[in-house]
Amino acid sequence: MFLATINKTEKLLYLSYIGNVGVEDLQRSAGGLAAMLADLPAGFRILADLSRLESMDLACVPEIGKTMELLEQHQVGLIVRVVPDPAKDIGMNIISVFHYKNRPRTATCETMEEAAKLLSL
Repeated sequence: MFLATINKTEKLLYLSYIGNVGVEDLQRSAGGLAAMLADLPAGFRILADLSRLESMDLACVPEIGKTMELLEQHQVGLIVRVVPDPAKDIGMNIISVFHYKNRPRTATCETMEEAAKLLSL
């Protein structure tokens, strides 16, 4: 499952990857994600929560790349990822090299508390 929501006041896009994520999960939410980004200003921040991710299908890589390109078009300023288990790192840093041409600031945290502190939430 993949969930996305925004907090306009905090200029924050929250992305949550839960359980076993397949390409259908990402494709199903693509239109909604584009609509949410229209409500965020340039320089917005992302909190990507992978703490509940069990697995992700390799077929998701192209869809993640498209999402990254969409985020860059909307001028993302900071990306904070929560990845408590390094074995579940799905290669976001590698994928981002190919899809974030402007290289937004990125940080990876082990806990949501650490991420919240980094985002001043």
